[in-house]
Amino acid sequence: MFFFIITSCGGGPPSAPPPKVERKVEVKKAESREIEKKEAEKKVEPEYQYNPAGKPDPFKPFIELTPVREKVRTTPLTPLQKYDLSQLKLVAIVSTPEGNVALVEDSTGKGYFIKKGTEIGKNEGKVTKILKDRIIIEELYEDVFGKIKKSEVPLFLHKIEEGGES
Repeated sequence: MFFFIITSCGGGPPSAPPPKVERKVEVKKAESREIEKKEAEKKVEPEYQYNPAGKPDPFKPFIELTPVREKVRTTPLTPLQKYDLSQLKLVAIVSTPEGNVALVEDSTGKGYFIKKGTEIGKNEGKVTKILKDRIIIEELYEDVFGKIKKSEVPLFLHKIEEGGES
């Protein structure tokens, strides 16, 4: 038993698909509503602005060592105050009845005699002691909390190495 199903294609004119124009218009309207909602949300949200009030500067060092005496400077700088201590070399120490005198040399080879109390270095240092093998220079700094701190920097006497100059 075989069954055949026969379908006919209809002999009339071909039917046109329903117009999709209405649907496209509805989709465009829905998309425009979504865009309007997004724009409205953007307008409602306030734009973020950084307010540095009460916040530390991220580019400022934690420990800032600023010379204290620099703020009250009224006299011109001496040649020794224009050099950083690392640029000076202690060459000799001379003992005298009035106290020890030291000879320091700059990077160009120019020598300077210093005694206790001489101002030296860019950081407003002052010579406090001249010992037989070194000098002690005291520098005052203001720390982050505004307290004045003392820093003692030694300059050691350079000894002539073996095989070098005699």
